[in-house]
Amino acid sequence: MARPLKFLLLTTFYPPYSFGGDAIFISRLAHALGEEGHQVDVVHCVDSYRALHPGEPASAADTHPHLTVHALRSGLGILSPLLSHQTGRVALKREAIREIIRRSAPDVIHYHNVSLLGPEVLTLGPDALKLYTTHEYWLICPTHVLWKFNSRPCEKPECIRCTILARRPPQLWRYFGMLDRYAAEVDVFLTPSRFAAKMHAERGFSHPMRYLPSFVDVTSDVTSPPASLRPHSRPYFLFVGRLEPGKGVGSLIQAWEKVTEADLLIAGDGSEAERSRAQAAANPRIRFLGMQTQPELGPLYDHCIASIVPSRMYEVFTTVVLEAFAHKAPVIVRDQGPLREMIEDSGGGMLYRTEEELLDAVARLVRDSSLRGELSANGFSIMTGPWSKAAHLKSYFDLIREAALRKFGRIPWEE
Repeated sequence: MARPLKFLLLTTFYPPYSFGGDAIFISRLAHALGEEGHQVDVVHCVDSYRALHPGEPASAADTHPHLTVHALRSGLGILSPLLSHQTGRVALKREAIREIIRRSAPDVIHYHNVSLLGPEVLTLGPDALKLYTTHEYWLICPTHVLWKFNSRPCEKPECIRCTILARRPPQLWRYFGMLDRYAAEVDVFLTPSRFAAKMHAERGFSHPMRYLPSFVDVTSDVTSPPASLRPHSRPYFLFVGRLEPGKGVGSLIQAWEKVTEADLLIAGDGSEAERSRAQAAANPRIRFLGMQTQPELGPLYDHCIASIVPSRMYEVFTTVVLEAFAHKAPVIVRDQGPLREMIEDSGGGMLYRTEEELLDAVARLVRDSSLRGELSANGFSIMTGPWSKAAHLKSYFDLIREAALRKFGRIPWEE
C-alpha cells in the first residue's frame, strides 16, 4: 500500500498574503491534498506581499491539520524580493528554504508563482520530484502578464521597452540563459489552459506542458447555501476581480450607460479603483463593493443574473469563471485568451467581442430565464465532472506517478 506523500508547495504569494486567484487555488490544492491524508508544507514570501501592499492583511492565516505554512520574512524586508527579481537568485531566502526542504524531506516539490523568489529556487531540493504550474506568463514575460506597453495584449516581444514602461527594472539574467538552465530542473510543467501552453511554445519556451485545469470543490469551497439572503434588491450582474488596466472594468462601466434593466455590482480593488469610481459616479446602477472574502462572494454569485469577465489580457485560467459555475451562475466573457476555451469546454456562458455583443448578451439573459437556467446547469455540470476536485486529483496523481517512473524508474512511496 502506498504511504502518504510529503508535498512542498513553493510560491511567492499565499493567503492571506496574496492578491489573486492563483493563491486561492494553491490553498485549495493544499487543503485537498491534506484531506487525502498527505503532509503539505507551503512556503511563501511575506516580504513580496509587503513590497506591493503595506501592512497586514485583514483575513486570518490558512490552517489545516496536515498543512504547515512557512511565511518567510527577511530582516531586510522588501530588499529580499528586489534582489531576487534583479539577480534571479533566491538570495536572502535561500538558506531558510533549504532548511525547510531538509526538515520536510518532500517527495514532491510543486512550484507555483515563484517570480519574486527567483528562478534559482527551481534548483533547490534535487532529490524530489518537481512540478511547476503556470499561473501566469513569468516564464516568457518579464511583466508576467503579456500586457504590452500598459495598453494592449502583447502581439510580439519588445521586453526591455515594455518593462521600463511598466516601471520595473529590466531583468538582465533573462538574456543569458539562466531561466532555461534552471527550468531543466523541473520534471513536469503544468498549465490550466491549452491556450497558455500554446502561448509558451510560441514565445520560445522549449519544455512541453501538460494540461491540467484548476478546480473549485462544490462540496466545501461553496460556502453559501442556495437559500442565502439576496445581497441586492434589484436584478444585477457581477464583476469580480482586481481593478487593474487590463481587466477591462472601464469598458464594462462605459457599456453600462446603456443598460437600464439591471445593476452592475463590482467586487474588487486595485490601482484603477479610484478612476473606476470616478468614471461610474453618474450612474446609479453601478455599485462598488470593494474587496470581498470568499464567503462574502458566495451570495453575490448565487443571486446574480451572470458574472461578467471583460478582461482584455491573456489570462491563463480564470478562477472567477469556476467560482461562478460552482454557484450555478452563468458567465459572459470577452472572447480573449483562454476564455473562449473555457466557454466551449463547459457550455456555461456567452462570448462577446464588441460592446454591442456584450449588451445583447446582457439583454438576452435578463429576459430569458430558460437560457440562464441552461447555461448555469452546463457550468455546474463541468464543476462536478471534468473540473471537479476528484477529477483534478486523479489526473494530478497520475501525472506524478508517470513522472516518478520516468525520473526514478520506480514509485518510491509505493515501496
